[in-house]
Amino acid sequence: MKDPIVIQNKLREAMGHLEKRFMEREELIRVLLLASMSGEHVLLVGPPGSAKSQLARATAELFGNEPYYDYLLTRFTTPDELFGPVSLQKLKQDEYSRLTEGYLPSARFAFLDEIFKANSAILNSLLSILNERVFFNGRLKQPSPLLFLMAASNELPEDNEQLAALYDRFLFRFEVEYVKQISSFELMFQAPRSPLPTLLSTENINQLKTQAMDVHLPDALIYMLFQLKTALHEKEYVLSDRRWNKIGHTWKISAAIHGRSSVGVWDTVLTPHMLWDFPEDLPEVKAVFDTLFQDMLKREMEQELPLQQYNMTVKKWLDKEDELHAFQFKKEIGGSLSKEAAERLKGSLEECRTELEDTARSLRGRLVSWQEKEKKLPEWIASQSIFLQHPEQYAVKFTHLRIQGERILQSIQGLYRTLFDREIPGIVYDYTL
Repeated sequence: MKDPIVIQNKLREAMGHLEKRFMEREELIRVLLLASMSGEHVLLVGPPGSAKSQLARATAELFGNEPYYDYLLTRFTTPDELFGPVSLQKLKQDEYSRLTEGYLPSARFAFLDEIFKANSAILNSLLSILNERVFFNGRLKQPSPLLFLMAASNELPEDNEQLAALYDRFLFRFEVEYVKQISSFELMFQAPRSPLPTLLSTENINQLKTQAMDVHLPDALIYMLFQLKTALHEKEYVLSDRRWNKIGHTWKISAAIHGRSSVGVWDTVLTPHMLWDFPEDLPEVKAVFDTLFQDMLKREMEQELPLQQYNMTVKKWLDKEDELHAFQFKKEIGGSLSKEAAERLKGSLEECRTELEDTARSLRGRLVSWQEKEKKLPEWIASQSIFLQHPEQYAVKFTHLRIQGERILQSIQGLYRTLFDREIPGIVYDYTL
């Protein structure tokens, strides 16, 4: 967006309105808004009466009076019910064509309940509408204006190739449960019933789509995606190439929302909801993602806390510790060494002393600065992505990076004591924070 703050504020306001109406749905609301901005579809899995259809209507309501369609599918649902009746007038002219106005092919937003009850007569038309945004109306390929479809199901398709193809069209998946907390249960009876304001527009979606085309997906993020693909494959979770491509697209949309010209690690936070096939897979899939997220976060923070660089320095001198320590010992007891070896080790020892002292001072300074940053971390993290629900939880990941840095500093100090039998001059650090 030309002014990303505008769309961010609109989305934040939209979240606020939806959260007041739907209790314990904070993360789902963020998924729905990112999906709608990305033009991707969402599948909700959960029991009846968990406000799935209401959420779909409310999300569409945020876009004003755009054409909206919803329907409950059964195994007896006919194509006429979903796509419109056949035109009798055109049949008289030997033309087969449906009157689609007011039905799914003409909708911008839609909700289909019990989506996997669709029969084969409906399935192929659904596939083309969802993916290509095209409805085959007789001999014509009729463009569909559909931007976002939310579907719901109590059960998932198994061992059915046709339904698996439909399932794959839903990039985002989310398991919905009934309200659990008593505070939420109480608020449910006080939820606003007034109409939602029009906060978003199809123009917003089109602008983001245009801008996302210019957003750069860095090699580091592509490599993260490939690592994720490989790690999931090892655990027998397999995603289609189409899904991986769409995941990259949603990252670009998130970057565009936040006014970034390049995708960053904070644009990936909702990725776990694009990875699972069955709800029970989410914890394991999320654990895999979280490991890669932490590694990526570490890379992005290298300029402020270059742990890899410091770690390499420690490893360099740890590899030579035995040799240098033996040299120190021989000096003390008067052991014999060739002049050439003595000069070489003396020079190496002096280089080690200088490098360990400089590295310790540099690392200590960065750790002290990092501690100051940690005091305001939740606010800073919240500014990185409006889709983060609990920024303070991500602050723990930064604390983990500091702890890693402190361990490196301890290693430097320990190595220095071993080789030089004293503390590094001027290095005082409080490890108790």
